[in-house]
Amino acid sequence: MTDTHIGNGFVPSGQLQLGVFFQGVNSGTVWKSPESGSQTDFESFRRIAQTAERGLFAAFFLGEGLRLREHLGRPHALDVVGRPDAQTMLAALASVTSRIGLVATQNTTYNDPADLAHRLSSLDLLSGGRAAWNVVTTDNAWTGANFRRGGYLDHADRYVHAEAFVNTAKRIWDSWEDGAIASSPAATAWAAPGSARPVYHEGKHYTVDYVPRLPRSAQYRPVLFQAGDSPEGRDFAARQADVIFSAHPKLDDALDFRRDIVERTVKAGRGAHDVKIMPASEFILAATPQEALEKKNWVRSLQIGPEQAIAYLEQFWGRELQGFDPDGPLPDIDPVVEETSETRGSGFHGAKAKQLADQWRAEARDKGLSIRQFVSARTSRGDSSFTGSYTDVADRLAEYARTGAVDGFNISPWLIPTGLDDIVNHLVPALQERGVYPTEYAGSTLRENLGLATPVRQAGSLQSTAVGNTAVGLEV
Repeated sequence: MTDTHIGNGFVPSGQLQLGVFFQGVNSGTVWKSPESGSQTDFESFRRIAQTAERGLFAAFFLGEGLRLREHLGRPHALDVVGRPDAQTMLAALASVTSRIGLVATQNTTYNDPADLAHRLSSLDLLSGGRAAWNVVTTDNAWTGANFRRGGYLDHADRYVHAEAFVNTAKRIWDSWEDGAIASSPAATAWAAPGSARPVYHEGKHYTVDYVPRLPRSAQYRPVLFQAGDSPEGRDFAARQADVIFSAHPKLDDALDFRRDIVERTVKAGRGAHDVKIMPASEFILAATPQEALEKKNWVRSLQIGPEQAIAYLEQFWGRELQGFDPDGPLPDIDPVVEETSETRGSGFHGAKAKQLADQWRAEARDKGLSIRQFVSARTSRGDSSFTGSYTDVADRLAEYARTGAVDGFNISPWLIPTGLDDIVNHLVPALQERGVYPTEYAGSTLRENLGLATPVRQAGSLQSTAVGNTAVGLEV
């Protein structure tokens, strides 16, 4: 029997929220179906965002691609494209939506904190308080080369740097006073004297001496998402994030993750309910379980075709395998082991390649699997997929709400732009019938719709309210 106790004073809300993660093309996105639309045209983004808003989704989420993924030293022709600049796209979507939150993934390693804080403030104001920032870090030279910086940030410094970056952004968003803007034409000045205070930050990686240019939004400041899953990443989220985009959708695993995050959050001096959790997930639904299973097989056949199966193995073999039959056995030649580079594929780890290939060949031989069958089984999103009839899946999700394992799910549609239609037309009403999903938006801001409290400025975070005085933040 599943242990559903969370501890540390946590009480399940009994409610779920949904978000949508527009990924661009990768092995999870079907782009070869006649029903597949463009991955780059605004119309695809508009259709998905407006469908999600019709289904009362809390957030529309965009990832970030700072460099095309590479494969055997060249751009991966079967992988990620379709990631326009997130803030530009979300600003456009703000004009055709009115309630759904707009989440931009932005990197702390290759941005400037004052500039990024200003751009996120702009999106927050333009959208009426619906902006969010998914905070990500990176330290690899492969991405850094795109910015002429190389791998300048040590791996261990990722979260040290990110935390200083986020704290600086928060001080910038904190710097305007309540009631700073004139409430009537009779006021003597548009901005009250002393309403905008400079922020100074001096640290290892950058120095900021900046007078914030925008007042607060309707939700005070952008909501912060975070997705790191290492112990350091979880501690960072517990201290800084409002929402975690987690990798733990399976119920038992989700409950363990919730316990861990609640414990870390309380230890960080925050409330047990201060950090929401929305795991990544895939939904394959139909009227009956049998129809859903047939749809799943069709989706999988398009996600992992012959080319994708061969390319997947090439990432680990580190060499061309085009001469091998996708419906035949795994390659009998050994991987390249002396060359290690992320441009050879994100999964390639040269030193362990021979050991891994031997293990996979033995497993495929024992199970009688071809290359395509083996790769399809290996890349199956079993833990993050919900496959079944609308009512069966609604019952399963209601159990997540009852136990408080998650606050919702961040759904990756496998088809663009119609991949949410089944969910909004059939699953959402089934969840509403079970009383675990909202029947209207709670408010106009993302913070209201996620049930997040308005941030409180920390005592001492700003040292003076006088004009010209400086808010100081020091970092090692």
